[in-house]
Amino acid sequence: MMREEARRQLALYLARFPAESERLAALQAQLDEDAGDPLSRANMRGHVTTSALVLDPSLTHTLLIHHRVIGRWLQPGGHYEAGQGLWESALREVAEETGVTRLAAHPVWGAALPLDIDSHPIAANPNKGEGEHWHHDYAYLVIAPMTGQDLAPQLAEVHGAAWRPLAELADSGEARFRGLAGKLKELVSPS
Repeated sequence: MMREEARRQLALYLARFPAESERLAALQAQLDEDAGDPLSRANMRGHVTTSALVLDPSLTHTLLIHHRVIGRWLQPGGHYEAGQGLWESALREVAEETGVTRLAAHPVWGAALPLDIDSHPIAANPNKGEGEHWHHDYAYLVIAPMTGQDLAPQLAEVHGAAWRPLAELADSGEARFRGLAGKLKELVSPS
């Protein structure tokens, strides 16, 4: 059932961003052909993860976590857990990693479609018994107030959480952040 949801959301996403079809061909193939569960963390071909680009209502700041293992500022996110939809999985990750729970879909974009889908390789982790594999991250656009709810980062997984100026995305060393900044600029002020 969730494979169909992931496939449906990918199709809707590619209808909006057809130029990304080739970049997401491995995800499409896995969703169509993999006999295993492409949403299960145990699938070492690759698996779906979820994340959220959380913006304040004024669209000037984004909520980021400093990932303990990766050592970089990233959007909150992580592994999909059975029993919830992809959107709900992204919201759960935000709440777990930052403590922020007053979350809503961006009114222009909506919850049905990710703002970004990114496939990236993950190195083997012998300590976890994991080989090399792919993460296929469905990133949703979320709005949350900067005030009225304290940040409470999950320190087992992150070093911290902070509201950072949105302008930092465009100047980031992270190619994905620069891409997100471009999509946000188009969304907020379409030409």
